[in-house]
Amino acid sequence: MTSNTPLIYAGDLSPQETWQRLLDDPRATLIDVRTPEEWAYVGIVDMTQIKRNAIFVPWLFYPRMDLNRNFVPQVLEAVKPQDEDTPLLLICRSGVRSAYAAHALTQMGYSQCYNVASGFEGDPDANKHRGTINGWKVAGLPWVQG
Repeated sequence: MTSNTPLIYAGDLSPQETWQRLLDDPRATLIDVRTPEEWAYVGIVDMTQIKRNAIFVPWLFYPRMDLNRNFVPQVLEAVKPQDEDTPLLLICRSGVRSAYAAHALTQMGYSQCYNVASGFEGDPDANKHRGTINGWKVAGLPWVQG
């Protein structure tokens, strides 16, 4: 996929819209596409309030950030036996990797793949620090340290 190839998926949701969707729709599935290192050291969405688990499948592998060529089969295995209309809400650090992941799942026939815009940590501020402008953590939504 080249950088000028348009990404096609159901759309972007804010972290707040994502959390509301998870609260309202028991079929909605959160898929965290960050690396295991990010899950362990940065934190994860706390799903205990809704009594469901997120799915953790990395889009890229640290440290070389190689593409996980098994991403789609791993996600499809984790979400079965749900159908292709299952809302899949994809989150990463800033919303870039999750947009690509949403596109890949859309290409496999899933019609409700959403990217969590600004991701878990959000965009970098003027000092190149994340977690100060936007994102899941800044929105004050439930999360726990890994």
